[in-house]
Amino acid sequence: MEMNRMKKMVLVLLMSLGAIGAQAQLEQAVKKIFAGDTIAETHPALKRDSDSAYVANLQKTLEEARLNEANMRMEMEQMKLQMATADSVKYAQQRQRIDSLRQFTKGIPVVADGDTLFYLFTKRGGYTPQQRAQMTGMAVEELGKRFNLRPDSVSIDHSDIVSDLMYGNKVLLSLTDQDALWEGVSRDSLAKERRENVVSKLHEMKAEHSIWRMVKRILYFVLVIVGQYLLFRLTNWLFRKVKARILRLKDTKIKPVSIQGYELLDTQKQANLLVFLASVGRYILMALQLLFTVPLIFIIFPQTEGLAYRLLGYIWNPIRGIFVSIVDYIPKLFTIIVIWYAVKYLVRLVLYLAREVEVGRLKINGFYPDWAMPTFHIIRFLLYAFMIAMIYPYLPGASSGVFQGISVFVGLIVSLGSSTVIGNIIAGLVITYMRPFKMGDRIKLNDTTGDIIEKTPLVTRIRTPKNEVVTVPNSFIMSSHTVNYSTSAREYGLIIHSEVSIGYDIPWRQVNQILIDAALNTPGVVDDPRPFVLETSLSDWYPVYQINAYIKEAAKMAQIYSDLHQNIQDKFNEAGIEIMSPHYMAVRDGNETTIPKDDLRNSDSANQTGQGDKTDKV
Repeated sequence: MEMNRMKKMVLVLLMSLGAIGAQAQLEQAVKKIFAGDTIAETHPALKRDSDSAYVANLQKTLEEARLNEANMRMEMEQMKLQMATADSVKYAQQRQRIDSLRQFTKGIPVVADGDTLFYLFTKRGGYTPQQRAQMTGMAVEELGKRFNLRPDSVSIDHSDIVSDLMYGNKVLLSLTDQDALWEGVSRDSLAKERRENVVSKLHEMKAEHSIWRMVKRILYFVLVIVGQYLLFRLTNWLFRKVKARILRLKDTKIKPVSIQGYELLDTQKQANLLVFLASVGRYILMALQLLFTVPLIFIIFPQTEGLAYRLLGYIWNPIRGIFVSIVDYIPKLFTIIVIWYAVKYLVRLVLYLAREVEVGRLKINGFYPDWAMPTFHIIRFLLYAFMIAMIYPYLPGASSGVFQGISVFVGLIVSLGSSTVIGNIIAGLVITYMRPFKMGDRIKLNDTTGDIIEKTPLVTRIRTPKNEVVTVPNSFIMSSHTVNYSTSAREYGLIIHSEVSIGYDIPWRQVNQILIDAALNTPGVVDDPRPFVLETSLSDWYPVYQINAYIKEAAKMAQIYSDLHQNIQDKFNEAGIEIMSPHYMAVRDGNETTIPKDDLRNSDSANQTGQGDKTDKV
């Protein structure tokens, strides 16, 4: 639109100049004709005829030129009228459009030395508003750092299409009618306002960069350095005082730290630890001092003020981010606390019920008391797993890819490396509810016999009668056969047995009675049910008798067997009967009996006493 307007104006000027030139040429020709400069000396009659014709032609041409000039002038006036109308319409349309855009467009700020002077909205001479704002801000900053600056020397240079803010020969800013249109004022008023903004900022920068201000900044710099040095000296002095105090307390108030008789930390170790902590505190305090002193040094000088703010940002932004994150996390933390306490008290309720079942105050049909605590542990594990699943989305960083990747990695490692562990845990659960044994039971697992001393989710430990502790994986117990002596002893009475071989010359009734008497005299053997004897075989040289006795204490089975065998020997020796369990292949021809001599002497003296008694009675 601007170019079309310029083209029309140039065309009108050319037409005006052409018309004016033609008119001047015609008038000059007429003057020459009437002056006789161009008339040749010819025949008088021909001269008069030709002059009159020539003058008539000239007059006709002059009239036509004047008519054309009038028409051109009328056209020019009409074009000017049309252009003025178009300009007013265009101006109104632009004004309306700018008013509608102003509430959405904030403009590009012109920033000089950290302050916003004004805003630019339009482009100029191929430069965007951003480029114009950047160049203007840089020009004002460069000018403001001069020592010989005269802010009031900023002037305004007006032309038909632009108003320039000048400082000497340097253009600071060019303002057009479009800039004024965006601000809603005239171009002259806008130029004056922008000049006041620039001059005011230049006055501030001149005062900021003056020599006296620089001297004061240097003094501040020296004071900060000296103050930091004194703070370092004070910190080191305090550390020495604290260290001396700790060393004095070592022999007075510091006592050794012991756990169940083990001296974990003696006084010297405690003193060294306290000195180390004091040293760490000293370095932390000195680092905090530097964190505040270094930005303070940089902020003194305008050239490094931006760096100071950046350093402060490095310190403050993480701290601020932490505090903001903590405040934003409070609702989620409250949710986690509610879930935690709900699960915690639910676990306590299950524990109370399990203990009631374990001691027998609460009875559930088909649920054994020894299942109570294992079941509690399973339920507790499931409740905590459910709690973790509920809390997981509320944990910090739970939605981040790194957190999820670590969780997947840990789960994969556990799943790949714990197949045997999981198998033992499942076997432990199955064993618990199969109830093949309980704590303290005497069992026989393949070739191992002993008492159960520990049951864990992974292994079971057995103590043999020789005090050997055997650790057996639960998965091995599941695949082996187990003999439980204690269960039978508690419920029915465990039967122990032993075999002896006696010669055919001894009546079997006498042998049975001797074996029963030997069993009844054995500690641990109950008399109800009574022991009984089975004659298991009739061999070539002797019959075999088996004594069977009931006991209630399976853990003492080895001792009961030993006592039973001793009593069997004593009873048969007292009766003068040889136990033929050893195979005697030699023919008896008066050899000594296998009964111990002490038992024979006792038997003879008993017989003599008995005869003497009979004699006395006779």
